[in-house]
Amino acid sequence: MPRTLVALATYNEIENLPGVVDEILRVLPDADLLVIDDNSPDGTGRWCDEFAKTNPRLECLHRPGKQGLGSATIAGMRWALDRSYDVFVTMDADWSHDPRHLLELTRALEQADIAIGSRYSAGGSIEGWPLHRRILSRTVNGLTGLLLRLPIKDASGAYRAYRASALRTIDLNSIKATGYAYLEEIVWQLHRAGATFVEVPIVFRERRSGQSKISLGEAAAKLSMLLRLASTKSVLSAPPESKL
Repeated sequence: MPRTLVALATYNEIENLPGVVDEILRVLPDADLLVIDDNSPDGTGRWCDEFAKTNPRLECLHRPGKQGLGSATIAGMRWALDRSYDVFVTMDADWSHDPRHLLELTRALEQADIAIGSRYSAGGSIEGWPLHRRILSRTVNGLTGLLLRLPIKDASGAYRAYRASALRTIDLNSIKATGYAYLEEIVWQLHRAGATFVEVPIVFRERRSGQSKISLGEAAAKLSMLLRLASTKSVLSAPPESKL
């Protein structure tokens, strides 16, 4: 079996994380977990340290403050590559991403370099979102497809599985976005490197408890990132043949 690391970026997720961790360990009994915690004032990081004392499959990477989903995920990728994992998985820690989809995502890597948990492919859906969030998400994904010409329908979802070999083909230091905008940027980088993609339909649900980290500032940063990438000459040319 490929060595698999599941990464969870957290900030104030003490109400959700323990249950999510238990379910991940049940669904993927051979996987390891990494929690990247941005000094959560609610004690999320402390809970991780206590849990890890009795379960060595979980480790916690403590960061000094809230630095964004993108920078947390890149830190997790470096952690995985430095320790020779074969598969790197990202998901939310608030039950928006049901751990039951983990098997489908990891198995999908048999046919592609990156498996996207997709809300917008056939069979995917969203539950619990108000109309304005649905419109915003659809708009962002429509702009992404138009400007970046990516071969996927859901470029803004964070439920993903990556082959480590694909991540090694790009320079992680070149990812500029530190927040949610990294989601489109890293897919663009991987597409340019010749990586292949498959979308696995998922049911996305609104978080069970706690506050969403999405903000108008994150939306503005995402738009800025899309325009920045679209303005480069390289996005206008076809991607090279895959070397993976």
